[in-house]
Amino acid sequence: MGLRTLSEITCHQPHLSHLSHLSGRTAGSRARLLHSSISHLSSCGILMTRPPRLLCPQDSEAMAAPAQSRGFISFTNKRKEYSERRILGYSMLEMYEVVANVDDYKLFVPWCTKSQTIMKRAGHAKAHLEVGFPPVVERYTSMITNVRPHLVKAVCTDGKLFNHLETIWRFSPGLPGYPRTCTVDFSISFEFRSLLHSQLATVFFDEVVKQNVAAFERRAGKLYGPETRIPRELMFHEVHQT
Repeated sequence: MGLRTLSEITCHQPHLSHLSHLSGRTAGSRARLLHSSISHLSSCGILMTRPPRLLCPQDSEAMAAPAQSRGFISFTNKRKEYSERRILGYSMLEMYEVVANVDDYKLFVPWCTKSQTIMKRAGHAKAHLEVGFPPVVERYTSMITNVRPHLVKAVCTDGKLFNHLETIWRFSPGLPGYPRTCTVDFSISFEFRSLLHSQLATVFFDEVVKQNVAAFERRAGKLYGPETRIPRELMFHEVHQT
């Protein structure tokens, strides 16, 4: 229940409206009438030992400020994670080669506009990549770890948009009796540097991350031909997102 002035109370209590005319009564009648009115206010539970202070504009702003502050603080720059597991009709080596060949990313990876390997040695590589998704473009260096044909791990080292960006591909044997199949485990975790850019997380998920495995599968089809046909009852596709 909000604070009400005495005039508002008397407007809704007809028998109190004559309080405003106390000034025209005798001292004795004014005292009796005031005592009667106070007794009624007390019985209604609306009599206060200390009258409420009238609010001024500064008070209203002060009361509203904590709510605004709480709302801002609750919006945190949370790290996002996505993982996907699938059975694909290509061998471990075929899928590994597609993922490890970073220079071709610009030809088929969603929103990747540039990809160039600048250093390569046994088990390690460094590449420059550019990913553009409206309304921003991110250029960064990726440090890549390769374990042929089991693992490709890439970590962003100097991005201006991302505080953290890591992708991991794992390849393991597929279905028994289907040698040209493999199990692909793909995971990505990222965190934007600013709260403003964190609002792009939904776009990044929908337009880039969720299309990633399918894009590499299509690339394998272009390089190695049709995939091994897998019975529907043996196929599985798991997705986790936080």
